[in-house]
Amino acid sequence: MSGATTDPAPGTTADEPAAPGARTRPGPFLARAAGGAAGLTVVAALLGLVRDQAVARLFGASHASDAFLIAWTVPEMAATLLIEDGMALLLVPAFSLALTRRAAGGHARDPVRALVADTLPRLSAALACAGALLVWGAPWAVGILAPGLDDPRLAVDCTRLTAVTVLTFGITGYFSAALRAHGRFLAPAGVYIAYNVGIIGMTLALHSVWGVRAAAAGVAVGSLLMILTLLPTFVRLVPGGGGRRAVREEGPALLGVTVLAPVILFVVSRQSQVFVERFLASSLPDGAISHLNYAQKVAQLPMVLSMMICTVTFPVVARAMAAGDREGARRRVERDLALAGTVVLLGTATVLACAPQIVEVLFQRGAFDAADTAATAGVMRVYALGLLGHTLVGALCRPFFSAGRPTWYPLGAMGAGLLVTTVAGLLLAGPSGVDGIAAANAVGISTAALLMLLGLGTRAVAVRPGTVALSLARPVAAAAVAAAAGRLATDLVSGPVPGLAAGCLLVPLTFLLTGLVLRAPEAVHLLALIRQRFPHGR
Repeated sequence: MSGATTDPAPGTTADEPAAPGARTRPGPFLARAAGGAAGLTVVAALLGLVRDQAVARLFGASHASDAFLIAWTVPEMAATLLIEDGMALLLVPAFSLALTRRAAGGHARDPVRALVADTLPRLSAALACAGALLVWGAPWAVGILAPGLDDPRLAVDCTRLTAVTVLTFGITGYFSAALRAHGRFLAPAGVYIAYNVGIIGMTLALHSVWGVRAAAAGVAVGSLLMILTLLPTFVRLVPGGGGRRAVREEGPALLGVTVLAPVILFVVSRQSQVFVERFLASSLPDGAISHLNYAQKVAQLPMVLSMMICTVTFPVVARAMAAGDREGARRRVERDLALAGTVVLLGTATVLACAPQIVEVLFQRGAFDAADTAATAGVMRVYALGLLGHTLVGALCRPFFSAGRPTWYPLGAMGAGLLVTTVAGLLLAGPSGVDGIAAANAVGISTAALLMLLGLGTRAVAVRPGTVALSLARPVAAAAVAAAAGRLATDLVSGPVPGLAAGCLLVPLTFLLTGLVLRAPEAVHLLALIRQRFPHGR
């Protein structure tokens, strides 16, 4: 990428950024950072599966598990708003701009320290008040989220326990954004390991005493462990100092209301897809919310891995925009969309081919029986049809907000997608149950992704929708062929473990071979992502 950057030098690691102002080639660093972060994400995802297995085994798909999952809506929303999309979209550009100003020199006070001094105390105080308000209003929150519950008391108790994440996730997200802007990706990628360890430990230790409330308490404990994971690195990287006057001398506030509002409302509207699902499912038989949750958690694992590409390169795009290098930003975004789409399409093919075997191997034990497996696998296959849309929405929102300027278009696109989800869910939930709700999710998020892709070029980064569509068309075809081949293999091989092994071997092989036949370069880049540098425009 052309233009002055402060990206780490090729010889550095993910936790060793280069000196500010150095002109470097960030490709090898990005590949290593993405590989390291993806490795930690896989570990966290596996622990997340252990967490879900523990809840499924102890509580099955029942009133208790439904109550916990309703309360789980709080950390789900908080994670999206405060750790991932919301806080990252706001603070990575802000810290990137502060780093650019630091590298330029000529400031009486360090712009990075001044930014922290101006924002972190006020943010923490606001989030603490919001968490306390949620504890007080938990009965009303549960009534809004799941009005069809016969007895909401257990869900209210769990919601009050998880309300602490409003504050703890906010601090975690702040620290993560600051570290990512500085080129530190490993520690932020590891926070969910600590989080899941806390949930698993509390659930196993106290379920016999507290029931499903133990899992909710584990959410609170795990969220505190997340902060402790990041705190030492953050303190070393951004020591105290600075002041508000230094930030204001630079110009308009980096995190003013006009910048905050579009980002926050966009993230809330995106997460509202889950609200719609649980609202509709609360009127279905017990276990419906649990089937949706288990299916969604597993089906979205490929999306989580694919988004690591965009998470690692987002600071690069933000700094390119801050330096005025719009052509470099365009090339980076187009490449990221192609690579992220290819990763998630390979995962989509695997889910479509192996869903029953995946669910049986992961969850069918204890209170989770064969009927739960069949219902969850069916929902998971429907969810998989929307994974590309979910990935594109997550990838496209980053360049929209990379310049740190207010833009309302993503909110409009997401609002249109949410409207489609709601209307389709109302129409399909009755005749098709949870499968209809999952189908509504897939259609709605795909609508939002299409609108965001069409609007990006004229509002933020000048990507070419036709080029992006062409780069994704060939992996889509490869995924369809791979899913069909994998489905055939799993049907022919008896037993869940052998069937899953056959599918997991055949699907990637078929995907790669079909991609080569169709001349899809991203299929080859996918295999070389960790050991080779990202292709980066020169």
